[in-house]
Amino acid sequence: MQADQRVASDIGGTFTDIAYIDDDGRLVTGKVPSTPENYAAGVVTGIGDLLTRAELAPGRVGEMLHGCTVATNAILEQKGAATALLTTRGFRDILELRRIRVPRLYEPLYVKPPPLVPRRRRLEITERMDAAGGVLTALDEADVARAIERLADMKVEAVAVCFLHAYANPAHERRVGEMLRAAMPGAFISLSVDVLPEIREYERTSTTVINAYVGPPVKRYLDSMVEDLSAAGLTRRLMVMQSSGGILDAATAADRPAQIVECGPAAGVIAARELGRRCGYPDLITFDMGGTTAKAAIIEKGRLMSADEFEVGGGISSGGALGGGGGYALKLPAIDISEVGAGGGSIVWIDKAGALKVGPESAGAVPGPACYGQGGEAPTVTDANVVLGYLSQTTLAGGTVEIEAERSRRAIVERIARPLGRDLMETAHGIHTVANANMMRAVKAVTTYRGRDPRDFSLVAFGGNGGVHGVDLARVLRISKVIVPPAAGVFSAIGLLNANRELNLSAAFRTTIADIDVTAAERVWAGLEAEVRARFTGEALAFRRLADMRYGGQAFELTVPLPDGALDSAALAALGEAFEDEHERRYGHKFAGAHELEIVNLRLVGVVPVAEMGAIALTDAPPPSGDTSRRVHFGPGFAAEIETPILARADLDARLRAGPFIVEEYDSTTVVAPDCRAALDDHGNIVIDVAEQPGDTRS
Repeated sequence: MQADQRVASDIGGTFTDIAYIDDDGRLVTGKVPSTPENYAAGVVTGIGDLLTRAELAPGRVGEMLHGCTVATNAILEQKGAATALLTTRGFRDILELRRIRVPRLYEPLYVKPPPLVPRRRRLEITERMDAAGGVLTALDEADVARAIERLADMKVEAVAVCFLHAYANPAHERRVGEMLRAAMPGAFISLSVDVLPEIREYERTSTTVINAYVGPPVKRYLDSMVEDLSAAGLTRRLMVMQSSGGILDAATAADRPAQIVECGPAAGVIAARELGRRCGYPDLITFDMGGTTAKAAIIEKGRLMSADEFEVGGGISSGGALGGGGGYALKLPAIDISEVGAGGGSIVWIDKAGALKVGPESAGAVPGPACYGQGGEAPTVTDANVVLGYLSQTTLAGGTVEIEAERSRRAIVERIARPLGRDLMETAHGIHTVANANMMRAVKAVTTYRGRDPRDFSLVAFGGNGGVHGVDLARVLRISKVIVPPAAGVFSAIGLLNANRELNLSAAFRTTIADIDVTAAERVWAGLEAEVRARFTGEALAFRRLADMRYGGQAFELTVPLPDGALDSAALAALGEAFEDEHERRYGHKFAGAHELEIVNLRLVGVVPVAEMGAIALTDAPPPSGDTSRRVHFGPGFAAEIETPILARADLDARLRAGPFIVEEYDSTTVVAPDCRAALDDHGNIVIDVAEQPGDTRS
């Protein structure tokens, strides 16, 4: 066994998941309720329990890997730091002007979300650069000093600085940063030239503001996490997942907190890519359903799909430059993940028109669904699944959560079924169906809306509820195969164990391929490489070079990897072909030879690869509930209630077994409907053949 082991923790809205894999492939997992009052407490408890079961001393843990939602929640709940913005005179209102997009086309009374920085804390500074970096108006330092006095009176915790064309010449921002740090040593200072040195004034301003807004809460959270882990004897390095799928040390993450806004969902996609590589499933839709949200992404021919711009909030968080408008723009590299507020804890309600609604409000870990018996009275998706028989009637999470099924029945009858004039089972299945419809939006956002047909992919379902809803979601989307991996309920924590250490940096560099100054480009990459090496001192690094490109006249770019080797004419030609191929994949067409090809930004990704993990060894643990069967309602297409076997994963083998049956495990449940069949593949995945859809005549 290695001297230094890695332990992963992933905090969700309802549960905190812990995972550790030893050198023999033995997987030890933990699932404990999240502790919103102090999330670190749940992590420490979960890791302590896991180390006891794994017979591993705290001192043997060399690295703790962590995924969290603290940055996302600060934005969604409007609980970030009191932030100010210093900007070029005349650009005070850019956060409100935003982009001309209408996220809700047929809602004339739609109101945009309020800026994270109110107008009274947005201060103008006399200075101006031109697009080439030339000084048009010198920085007025007296103006800056007056602004700093006003900021002191406002008692701000964080300051974002975003000047016009600072990406071309950072001198003014750097000087203001020096003045702010000298006068306000306790404040979190965020400069656009450090966060996003790229064109696009609104996106650059929004991203810099988000970095400042979440900076203090993220730093407090990570400091508290390190302190609590140290008190438990876990004194080694804490690493945090980034939105792009790599991990960073906690100190770097605290400096660049905008990088971790979507870190929670990213880890599961990393695990799914590894599953596809090992098991021969190159084209996957990932479906991650937890207690609060459901997330979807695609893996195409083994490649992650990336977005360098996405939005947080607005009902659905998703990437891409052409949609959205309802959230806060964040222009940083991220896995292209779509997220909706539909999870096991999502509260069910009736709107003013008498329609059944699910989410986005969640019961969370406290008080949780009604069936938890912790004071929650509102029915949730989990309560519906308990009533339908999909979930155990006695315990969840391996016995750590007691279930009171009668509370679920009472909550649904009193709050939903009786007001709608429906019976209990019909209502519970209606809740399950509406939740699936909400989650279908997330899948379509990364498939149909990206020019991909869901039927060309298999659905890999994970998270505590992914296996419960996977088959019905696939049925609606006409996907023929659902894959439920081992340890599906803690799959994102396993993804952390698969993630490389990584830092992604960029610099503005606008030119055409025909006119590129190769020497200047190499100088830019050399500068980025030096910055990466300063962050990863003494580490063995691998580098990937990329470019953000577009056709001349376009307003948005695609990120394309550069060929290895020298940037000669052959490499530039290959780069142009790669861009046009990606344009055709993304938008369904290309303009070969019709327009100039422009480079807008250069990127460098520094990677410290982790050692490849062995295969996860399966356990022969029986169903945690102890049930051998129970009556289950599968919907109007089947008998009212069917006596359904309750199995362990080890009860399946390579032979296809006809449904219905339910596979219960410590961390998750998988529901196989009566008209489906399932088997175990060579890697221990449950592979479900979904019944062919009536009317699907595609050859």
